Amino acid sequence: MQNISSQRFLQKSIDLRQWTRKMAIVAKTLKFCNYGEPADVLELVQEPLSSPENNQVLVKILAAPINPSDINTIQGKYPVKPKFPAIAGNECVAEIQEVGSCVKNLKKGQRVVPFVMGLGTWSTHAIYDEDQLLPISDKIGLAEAATLTVNPCTAYRMLKDFVEVLPGHCVIQNGANSAAGQAVHQLCKAWGINSVGVVRDRPDIQDLKNYLKKLGATEVLTEEEVRTSKIFKGNQLPRPMLALNCVGGKSATEISRHLDDKGVMVTYGGMAREPISVATAALIFKDISFRGFWIARWTKKNCTAPERFKMFENLLKLIEQKQFVAPVHEMVPLEKYKDATKASFDLKGFAGKKYILCMQ
Repeated sequence: MQNISSQRFLQKSIDLRQWTRKMAIVAKTLKFCNYGEPADVLELVQEPLSSPENNQVLVKILAAPINPSDINTIQGKYPVKPKFPAIAGNECVAEIQEVGSCVKNLKKGQRVVPFVMGLGTWSTHAIYDEDQLLPISDKIGLAEAATLTVNPCTAYRMLKDFVEVLPGHCVIQNGANSAAGQAVHQLCKAWGINSVGVVRDRPDIQDLKNYLKKLGATEVLTEEEVRTSKIFKGNQLPRPMLALNCVGGKSATEISRHLDDKGVMVTYGGMAREPISVATAALIFKDISFRGFWIARWTKKNCTAPERFKMFENLLKLIEQKQFVAPVHEMVPLEKYKDATKASFDLKGFAGKKYILCMQ
């Protein structure tokens, strides 16, 4: 009897050690089970994770930004509706901790970013499938890597997919100090395109103008200045064939007035929460067009398309060459998520900087 009892005790000890090894990681995760304001519905919970199996990969998330779409998703105002309980967040940069037995193209220690939307990234650790991740160089800064897959890709596709914008041509955009706006300026500079940005007036307007010009803006105007600006008359700058709108309302109307014949305005946001009003003369006499863009739809349609891999290759190359930097940002500890999400929800918070949750 003693031998049988000893054997059972030994087997239980072995099983316990195996289970402990398998459940060695306890992740801190921001989850929500109902829609509402982030500070009210998000809950920081601890969740044990098992070792990855087959094609799975265990990652340690290093940093994850707070985007407007993340806030809208938590509020229930975004077209993408997660299944509850849901992990918040859509972007991140992570480091691989362990790989499953069938993983072929990823290895421990590599840095990765999400290759698909909606993974849930506001967590210290996570288990994803191999094909849901894109490996990147560890030479890429944390902020640049964490914010790679939304705003830079949005800017890249809008500059590539609607009008043939060549070196020497001109693009005009409102919300020019947004994360996507900063990306547009940098890409235009790298590609030799003139970039005119429109921003709201503020006490430190000259500092903002100087910063955006340093990024790559050819000219920066306030919403009041753009109404009477003559920069597109004479030989100063060519009239833009492409306008990018993330504000709506009067701001969108004003930038559309500057479009050249058969120009296109692409709308990818509506911060003013006002509809777009179009000048009748611009429609009749210029035959301008109005389009919309949503990076989530484009990604779903072109997930494994060659042009998507080329886009990432080009963006990462620009980052490594120091020709592309992350938007103005602040790293915030995960535990301070309530303050960060509140600040991000405030339009003034978006105008000033992007908040990035730091998981380290």
